[in-house]
Amino acid sequence: MLSCCSVRMSLFAMGFLLVILQPSTGQFPRACANMQSLLRKECCPPWDGDGSPCGELSSRGSCQNILLSQAPLGPQFPFSGVDDREDWPSVFYNRTCRCEGNFMGFNCGECKFGFSGLNCTERRLRTRRNIFQITTSEKDKFLAYLNLAKNTPSQDYVIATGTYTQMNNGSNPMFRNINVYDLFVWMHYYASRDTLLGGSNVWRDIDFAHEAPGFLPWHRVFLLMWEREIQKITGDENFTIPYWDWRDAEDCVVCTDEYMGGRHPTNPNLLSPASFFSSWQVICTRSEEYNSQQALCNATSEGPILRNPGNHDKSRTPRLPSSAEVEFCLSLTQYESGSMDKMANYSFRNTLEGFADPQTAISNISQSGLHNALHIYMNGSMSQVQGSANDPIFVLHHAFVDSIFERWLRRHRPMLEAYPAANAPIGHNRENYMVPFIPLYRNGEFFKPSRELGYDYEYLQEPALDSFQEFLTPYLEQARQIWGWLVGAAVFGGIVTAVLTGLILACQKKRRGTSSEIQPLLIESEDYNNISYQSNF
Repeated sequence: MLSCCSVRMSLFAMGFLLVILQPSTGQFPRACANMQSLLRKECCPPWDGDGSPCGELSSRGSCQNILLSQAPLGPQFPFSGVDDREDWPSVFYNRTCRCEGNFMGFNCGECKFGFSGLNCTERRLRTRRNIFQITTSEKDKFLAYLNLAKNTPSQDYVIATGTYTQMNNGSNPMFRNINVYDLFVWMHYYASRDTLLGGSNVWRDIDFAHEAPGFLPWHRVFLLMWEREIQKITGDENFTIPYWDWRDAEDCVVCTDEYMGGRHPTNPNLLSPASFFSSWQVICTRSEEYNSQQALCNATSEGPILRNPGNHDKSRTPRLPSSAEVEFCLSLTQYESGSMDKMANYSFRNTLEGFADPQTAISNISQSGLHNALHIYMNGSMSQVQGSANDPIFVLHHAFVDSIFERWLRRHRPMLEAYPAANAPIGHNRENYMVPFIPLYRNGEFFKPSRELGYDYEYLQEPALDSFQEFLTPYLEQARQIWGWLVGAAVFGGIVTAVLTGLILACQKKRRGTSSEIQPLLIESEDYNNISYQSNF
């Protein structure tokens, strides 16, 4: 058996061999991070295939005005015109590429999720698997890919290091380079950061990726983009993110040097030096410092990953989530409810996110359940929202959360209208574009089964009995909800039928002694099909 040191060296060597710079997907396209694009408020880069903006000469797309949703927002953010993320991305750009057919990307140079081929006409379905059920070589390859992403500069994207105002409304661009992994850490920070109001003032009750309906679609897009970037920088088109099924876990079973890094032998807050994750530096973790300086995170290294699983506040999160809690959450029929934020009751989204009790679905922000429970349990970098993606366990965790979302979609088969079109917190209405993604994605576009987006989960594919049971569940649930009405209707129908039968028999008896010319007309034959029984039960 290889030693930890030799395994680490082999993974490093694998990562080194894979470093071939390729395009990446993320936030501000490098081609648009310049004074000319910002002043024109236009981001329509040329597609390399034909040199035309958005690949227009090849009918891939065209440069179009952005169509913003006019639906009203909830009351949580009482300002207007103070945050660059409002009506994303219109503060920076009001014209972007609108791609045709199955084309996608900031320049329409890629295929939509679930499609591939030169003309994006080939359907592809990839399967995400349990990290403990992949082979050792697959697991080692995954770890090497993570390290590669941490050490590969993004060729196509940069991050903003100042607000639009600090950029002097575009005449003084403030952007910098970043590696592929940290690009996604920064995007998660940027979506959840506080609003800078000037002086030392900030507004904290704002989040474009959490605490509202967009939580699940936003992270679904985040993972799809992250997955695609790994596929591109490695050339491994079959790569999928593994997930950690943490139901009923007694401790952090992925927190070993074989997987995501064990505990440091002398400092329980650090990772074991036998894991190359111990050398990773985190970014975007000092929110109070940024707020006091009225500045954005500029991706400067801020120290090692912190993690001390299990030594957290037990009064807030007594244990890791159970299977029973997940099943209860899946039984909830409403995707969203009430205020559509962290105070929502009987909301599947709010219960899965962890702001509602996983046994009652009643909001309780003093406790952290399901999704939130994992973040609190890790007791370190994962436990602070803005910087939580620094810990690579983040992607394993959110892949499993996404699988629970997927189970709910398959069980309840909601119409798109189940996702709120209006009055959600800022950025979370159905037609709002997700912050800070370019190309642009609307929340409602990802409120659909994963197979339509090109991926599935291994444990949702088998056994067949479970799939059949999940197929039947929504119909059985509907039958249960209207059972009382059905019983009442049946009883009422039986009584009416008996009365009508009696009347018909009486009339037939009377007919034998009465001329047909004076027979009473009880009901026209075609009217029998129009009788309906209504109940207010």
